[in-house]
Amino acid sequence: MPTPKSSSRSCCAPRSTRTPTSTRRLLKRSPSAVVLSELGGSKAAKMALNHVGYPSTTTLYTVNRACSSSLQSIALVAAQIRTDVISVGIGAGMESMTRNYGSKAIPVDLWPALKASDVKDARDCIMPMGLTSENVAARYGVSRADQDAFAAEKQGNKVGDEQQVTVTQDDGIRAGASVEGLAKLKPAFTPDGASTAGNSSQVSDGAAATLLMRRSTATALGLSGSILGKFVGATTSGCAPDEMGIGPVLAIPKILDQLGLTTEDVDRWEINEAFASQAIHSVRALGLEKAWQDGRVNPDGGAIALGHPLGATGARMTSTLLHGLGRTGGEVGVVSMCVGTGMGMAGVFVRE
Repeated sequence: MPTPKSSSRSCCAPRSTRTPTSTRRLLKRSPSAVVLSELGGSKAAKMALNHVGYPSTTTLYTVNRACSSSLQSIALVAAQIRTDVISVGIGAGMESMTRNYGSKAIPVDLWPALKASDVKDARDCIMPMGLTSENVAARYGVSRADQDAFAAEKQGNKVGDEQQVTVTQDDGIRAGASVEGLAKLKPAFTPDGASTAGNSSQVSDGAAATLLMRRSTATALGLSGSILGKFVGATTSGCAPDEMGIGPVLAIPKILDQLGLTTEDVDRWEINEAFASQAIHSVRALGLEKAWQDGRVNPDGGAIALGHPLGATGARMTSTLLHGLGRTGGEVGVVSMCVGTGMGMAGVFVRE
């Protein structure tokens, strides 16, 4: 396997429930990804940072690149570590879509000139995401049957030991989902559409975090045995807002080319499932059908089963990727997602 052209000196170590005191002292900056919350989530994120014991000298800022926000925060932390701005950083994300989705997903007080812009791409930036899914399905030949089969397959995947826990409210995973059952659901966005509540990601809440530092710092802190992997690089690409779901098709080849890699060098893929339509198109357009059949694309389920809390998704997918590579003995992994308003982002990680 070829060595990536540009390798990061930043390492991803696992997040524990309590960060070691030595790491807490060193932490200087924590970009948190939040998309829908008031004030960009800056107050809630700083409250959370202080609540878990970080001193007031630790700074924080929020990042909003929609669905890729916490992958963007990981890339920003790594860039600051590489340039010696900080030595330790947390790239995190959180979202409570059950509290903040609704009107906050689409601005209601836009400048009239923007709403009436004669530039279609400008107007399309506020197109409901479900309609962009229907556009992708129609333009790239993704049938309703394909989407329901994809969604049903992703509901049944699980790893690790089963444990019984008590929850106050059911999660999004739909036990017993079947193609036949999903086929009975009505289209969610257009009367004759193919995207439904069953083959789309649901409104959900979640949070995820990654801890990054140089390998030398991890060794000095006694964390060298806890390193999960290395962040190598990430990039973004733009596309038409009315088919934002094709973003991974553009971003993945771009980052692989930058790093001197091909799809054959990648052992595991985590491609976000905002909608089955765009996830299926991404797999097909990237030539990953064989990887899909071999269980190397979202093998543990994705956003259709687990949810897509916007600010948390990038960090959640990174955790899923690195732990999954560890279980299978894989080395190189890719995280990618489409981004509302017409973008895609992709990041490459190497497992220890």
